[in-house]
Amino acid sequence: MTTSVRRGRPGYDLDSLLQVAVTVFNERGYDGTSMEDLAARLGISKSAIYHHVSSKTELLRLATDHALDALTAVVSDPRGDTALDRLEAVLRGSVRILVAELPFVTLLLRVRGNTEVERRALSRRRELDHMLTVLVRAAVAEGGLRPDADPALTARLLFGTVNSLIDWYRPSRALTPDDLADALVTYALSGLHRGAA
Repeated sequence: MTTSVRRGRPGYDLDSLLQVAVTVFNERGYDGTSMEDLAARLGISKSAIYHHVSSKTELLRLATDHALDALTAVVSDPRGDTALDRLEAVLRGSVRILVAELPFVTLLLRVRGNTEVERRALSRRRELDHMLTVLVRAAVAEGGLRPDADPALTARLLFGTVNSLIDWYRPSRALTPDDLADALVTYALSGLHRGAA
């Protein structure tokens, strides 16, 4: 009985290949990264990479889908009795996803629509914005948020605040994902004004 031999360095499966590709894309930019660059970083041949994926474009699609699938799961089924509770759950969940999948979310937030894969990712991000807008609108209608809050603007500001974490957040023992989520929810939904509850 013969067994098939996998090409490439032992230990490199699709998941580990994707992790390295995302790291290199974030360091060099997607357009600035070649398959030769990835092969050199991995210490394997390009043909070993092609054993797992058909192209650099497929790596980008897999990476952006990874981040988007996790974020969509959080936004599409939040738990809570009120719209405001569900909005808070979305914000907390989004922070946790960003922290847990920081390299993937960073790559997602850097795509600009230069390729079909990037345009698809941007379209999915707009769907998330729309879902959050609907949730904000419901929270306003229920009285959980101030009546003059513009739902679309509020949704963009809330997601913008979460997304800004990629620029400065680095995992540490001093600031856990839950601490970060608590601070974001408190300041975003209650405000910083001295009289805010």
